[in-house]
Amino acid sequence: MVKKIQKSTTAPKAAAGASSPLSGAIKDSAQQIWLAGLGAFSKAQAEGGKAFESLVKEGLSIQRKTQAVAEERISEATNRVSGMATEISSKAAGQWDKLENIFEDRVAKALNKLGVPSARDIETLMERIDELNRHVQRLSAKSPAAKVARKAAPAKAATPAPRKTAVRKTAAKSKA
Repeated sequence: MVKKIQKSTTAPKAAAGASSPLSGAIKDSAQQIWLAGLGAFSKAQAEGGKAFESLVKEGLSIQRKTQAVAEERISEATNRVSGMATEISSKAAGQWDKLENIFEDRVAKALNKLGVPSARDIETLMERIDELNRHVQRLSAKSPAAKVARKAAPAKAATPAPRKTAVRKTAAKSKA
């Protein structure tokens, strides 16, 4: 430590000897400061590598912790966004179905106004034709003149069947 210089009681002695004890004390103090600096420098050089490695380890630990937190936050955000996307997708699908139904209804109305039969109308007509064919066959089986006609022209009885399938194919196309 720095030594304190005591004041002398006599002024002439103090004036003559003030430069030597004061300058000695300053020199001693400067020397101590210099030596303390050299010691600190030496210690920093010796322990600097250890301190650097310690700081690197602490930095690596903090980096891992922050990466884990960041990954967790990213995962949470991803889950939220995918949930929102699913919700929006389902709403859009519902709106699309509504739009499709509206379009189908309007097209059906327009075709009805133009006199184009719907698939239901064609199906009803086909059922009615089938019913009438069965009825005709029953009636023709009962009448004796029909028996003679059947013997004379057996190929004519098979003629209505192809028409019926042709009508059904047309109905199937109109449904698609």
